[in-house]
Formats: sequence, structure tokens, C-alpha cells
Amino acid sequence: MLDDVRWDTDLIRRYDLAGPRYTSYPTAVQFDGTVGTFDLFHALRESRKALRPLSLYVHIPFCANICYYCACNKVITKDRGRALPYLQRLEQEIQLIACHLDPAQKVEQLHFGGGTPTFLSHDELRQLMAQLRKSFNLLDDDSGDYGIEIDPREADWSTMGLLRELGFNRVSIGLQDLDPAVQRAVNRLQSLDETRAVIEAARTLQFRSINIDLIYGLPRQTPEHFARTVEEVIHLQPDRLSVFNYAHLPERFMPQRRINGDELPTPAQKLEMLQQTIEQLTQAGYRYIGMDHFALPDDELAIAQEESTLQRNFQGYTTHGHCDLIGLGVSAISQIGDLYCQNSSDLNQYQSSLASAQLATNRGLLCTRDDRVRRAVIQQLICSFELEFAAIEQAFNLDFRGYFGPLWPQLQGMARDGLIELSDERITVLPAGRLLVRSVCMVFDAYLDQQNRQRFSRVI
Repeated sequence: MLDDVRWDTDLIRRYDLAGPRYTSYPTAVQFDGTVGTFDLFHALRESRKALRPLSLYVHIPFCANICYYCACNKVITKDRGRALPYLQRLEQEIQLIACHLDPAQKVEQLHFGGGTPTFLSHDELRQLMAQLRKSFNLLDDDSGDYGIEIDPREADWSTMGLLRELGFNRVSIGLQDLDPAVQRAVNRLQSLDETRAVIEAARTLQFRSINIDLIYGLPRQTPEHFARTVEEVIHLQPDRLSVFNYAHLPERFMPQRRINGDELPTPAQKLEMLQQTIEQLTQAGYRYIGMDHFALPDDELAIAQEESTLQRNFQGYTTHGHCDLIGLGVSAISQIGDLYCQNSSDLNQYQSSLASAQLATNRGLLCTRDDRVRRAVIQQLICSFELEFAAIEQAFNLDFRGYFGPLWPQLQGMARDGLIELSDERITVLPAGRLLVRSVCMVFDAYLDQQNRQRFSRVI
């Protein structure tokens, strides 16, 4: 079993820098307009030839209410009718993509994100799933990893029953904070009872896994009150927890301009919230998976980490990183072999492209050999907290020390600071360095400089 994470305030202050979350390498910041539909069709053909399994991500951008902290691609509207033209174009995209794949390629993973996927009516959800089943090889024996993001204010028992009937077996529930003062400050009023009702429905209906999202660093939060939220969440016993650091970037995300910056907790208070949360969750039996994620020891993520098979992609930590990821919907990102590509983030542009029977791909990146090497290194560090040089040398026919020679002084400095253990055979991220694993990964990032670093949140 991996050692517990160890809190080291001194180390955190030195290495708490802004940097990527590495849901991919290279990151989406590097995408450009040189990648288009031709590249996507070529990658799909290669996927079809190799009969690689699939992971589907479907983006539903609509929300009835705005949450001021949100940095997602979304459309705020009370008009439920706005979903219809979007769904028509989404179904066109599904058909256009599916005809380039083989029906034998199984969809091991499916995820509906947003926005608020349950913004859709029951009939719309049924029709969308029917189109997906018609176009792709979705598993019907409940063995797939089929998840959906849930806003408890938008879901009831009948909604949960419908989702289970449609084949979903995982739910991710946005909670953020239970303190009414914080909820008012971010315009998300959501009671514990609403959240508990959705969780009880999911358990009764035998959903396989329940995830809860929390955010620390929101306006009016205090360490004492956030600890109470964490305590209540522990009583709900989710299988997984995501505890995100709120990044206040009002210049980039317009809704955040409605947040009063004077009400944000201080950096010291944020650190105290995170430290308390780690202690509370650890005492309750949760394992720190990495990058804000916690899971019970019998959860698939915890088991995969023990067995060194955990991976990371645009959906976060996953046991399905071997699948080709197909992103469907506005702003959705695909990762197919060595190709990353992203649909237009503009709803009108996305819909008009598909109205002309054209895919909405408008930017991306094709990985070079160096990208693949560094991607493998970062993936190992961020998922396993350990990197065996021999595995990289064998996979890419290179000498690790020679290839990354210029980075050695930086790595030696991290070793002296107690972040990592460095030998001639491996890098091991020590318990005190696990919270800062992004900082270790950033050493291997060939694209990172001071200018684009400002586009990312801080590590802690």
C-alpha cells in the first residue's frame, strides 16, 4: 500500500506554483488551428484498423442557473427548448464520427458532462442514448464504466431511475460547500437533504459508484465551516471525492467577476482547509489518489493505483486510458492515438458546422516522439508517484539520463528538498511531495514557460 501523504508547509510554500493539471500532455494550451477534420478522420481510421476500445465523452452545455465560480463551457438559460437544435446537431456528429469506426469497437467508458446533463428532458435523454447505442457498440451487461454529472437540484428519484435504466452506473455530484453563506456568495443554493436524496436514490438503484465534488477557496469560506461540510460528506460515504482548489481568474471567466474578491479566504486559510480535509478524509479511510482526488480502498481507482495500472486523461484519473477518447459536443476534446483535437467552443459555430454536414473540429495537436516520451513520464509520475527509467528506455529506445540530462540539477534540487527520491534507476515521489506532484511533472514539460504558466491554477 502507498504511504500516506505527508503535510509539509515549508515544502508547499516553495513549490506551490501555477501549472497544468496534466489531463493531457501536451496540454490544451498548445492546441492550434493546424489540426482539422482530415487529421481526425485519419486517426479514426487507425483506431478502426487497430480495433481499439472506446471512451465517449458527451458535452451538454446547458444550465438553468449560473454558479459564479464555474469555468466550464456552458450556456445559461431557463428555456429548455434551446436543447433541441443542439441535440439535433449532436446526433449528426455522432453519426458522422461513428461511420469511421468499426461496430466491433466496444465502448468501455461513457461520460456525460456539462453544463448540467440533466437539463435535458427524460425524452431527450432517451433519444440521445438511443442514438449512441445505434451508432456505437455500447455494452448492455452493466460492465461498462458509464457515468454522468448530476446537479441534485435538477434530479429526483424518477430522473435517477431513468439514468439507471439507460445504462448509467456512476454518478458525479456537484456539492462544493454546504455553508449557506458560501452558497449565496457563489449563487448555488443546495441543501444537504437534496444531495442526500440523490445519493440514497443512487444506492437503492444500485449505481456502482458515487463521486462528490467539493471546492475550497470560495468566498466566505472559513476552515471551521469547511471542516463541517467535509464531516457531513463523510457521513454520506461517497466512493470517491474530488476536492478542488478554486482558481479565481475573473479576467478569463466572466461569471467569476460576480464574486467579491475581498471575501475570498487568504492563502493561509486555503492551506488550512486543505490540510484539515486531508486529515479528515484519511481518518475516515479514504486514500489520496493524487491531484485533489480521494477514493475508498476498494474503489477501482485505488486498486488500479496499487497495481500501477492507473491512468489519466481528459476525464481525470481513469482505468480506461488505453481507450481512444471520442469527444462529442461543443468544446469537447478527443484523444485518438497521438492526435488531440477539440471542437469549436462557440455554440453557434459548432451548430452551423454540423448544419453544413461538417464536423466542428477547429484545433488540436499531433504528438511528436518527444511529446510521447514526456507524456509517458508525466503519466507515470502523476498516477503512480514513481517512475522506473528502464520502462521509458525500453519503450522509446533511449538513455533516460542522457535524454533528460539538462533537467538533472532541478531533479537533484527536489531530492535535496525532500520532494522526491532520485537514484540511477528511478524517481520516487515521497509522501511529502505527493500533494506537489504537478510541480515534479512540470520539470518534464517542454512547453511550460512563465507566460503560459499564468493560464493555469496553482498546485495547492
